[in-house]
Amino acid sequence: MAMPAAENLRNTPLAIWTMAFRPFFLMAGVWSSAALAGWIVMLMMGIALPSRFDPLTWHIHEMLFGFVMAAIAGFLLTAIPNWTGRAPISGSPLAALAALWLAGRIACLVSALIPFGLAAAIDLAFPFVLCAVCAREIAAGHNWRNMPMPLPIAVLGVADLLMYLERAGFAVPTGLGWRLALAAIIVLISVVGGRIIPVFTRNWLTKRGTTVLPAGHSRVDVVALAALHAGMIGWAVFPDFAPVGGLLVVAAALNLWRLARWRGIVTLSEPLLTVLHAGYLWVVIGAAFLGASMMSSHVPEAAAIHALTAGAIGTMTLGVMTRVSLGHTGRALAADRITTLIYLFVILAAAGRVAAAIGSLPALLEISAILWIGGFGLFALRYGPMLLAPRADASRNGG
Repeated sequence: MAMPAAENLRNTPLAIWTMAFRPFFLMAGVWSSAALAGWIVMLMMGIALPSRFDPLTWHIHEMLFGFVMAAIAGFLLTAIPNWTGRAPISGSPLAALAALWLAGRIACLVSALIPFGLAAAIDLAFPFVLCAVCAREIAAGHNWRNMPMPLPIAVLGVADLLMYLERAGFAVPTGLGWRLALAAIIVLISVVGGRIIPVFTRNWLTKRGTTVLPAGHSRVDVVALAALHAGMIGWAVFPDFAPVGGLLVVAAALNLWRLARWRGIVTLSEPLLTVLHAGYLWVVIGAAFLGASMMSSHVPEAAAIHALTAGAIGTMTLGVMTRVSLGHTGRALAADRITTLIYLFVILAAAGRVAAAIGSLPALLEISAILWIGGFGLFALRYGPMLLAPRADASRNGG
């Protein structure tokens, strides 16, 4: 009787390889802190990386294609089984995907030491493989409604390629790669946010007997999304075209209306929900600043960029990663004090970075960086043990 049990044990993957959110959320948290800390050290000590990218471009690249790509992979590969009813990617295939992501980080870091084509190919492999895996799983489950979801990943792969081509001297418009990547990420956040934020809020309010619930999907959402997506893509391609700036300001107003319909104000007693509303508010703020910066030199573009990156991406990413980690490891969907502190750190980091851009205050840059590193580092420390261990309720439900 012991031999079959031992065989089953050998064939059972470690907890971290059972679902994609486990390795990818952990890597996202660690890399977000480590990459920013490394960049700060480079600036302070004048250290040059053995990379084909200069320190600032490397920082931008690794935030968008390292940290964010890991978070997206963890979310989508965990959500797709819920959409399709298929078994999640796990075991050796999941480990191979994680290794491919890690290889990309190493290749970018030492790209000056290896052939340019090889470095680019290794780094670009992950987004395109991830896109193919997601599309295959959705198609196999005949879940055609969600077939567009892998598209932003493909756009991110193209954007990454454009950054490499620009660095190699090809005739690529300056900054098109990272702008296109940021636009694709904001598009994804706006779509996913519109799906999960009102639903989670409605479920939470219903349990408390509240009858005034978030509004359902309507023409408001369609128009708000259309304006935002057109504005972000327009900015990526035509960053100096003032009419696109006007469209982004309109999109910000429409998405503020959209957000208000989700009743986030009543969730203040549960930070696990409030943080998602706050993350979407940063999308509104970032779109408004970006539009204004295209129409007036008095609004710095850097403030808009960091409202969208540190604000929208940072806050929404932590909100989703903490919620998914708690729910899928068998824990209560409630933010403890450490989790609330994590949220506070990243929101203050974003606010500080935006304020620094507006007021040209170098001290705020350092404070913002410390808060960001602290927030994501604390996520890795608090949630890392959960991600590495079996489900907390495994003994009760066999999960």
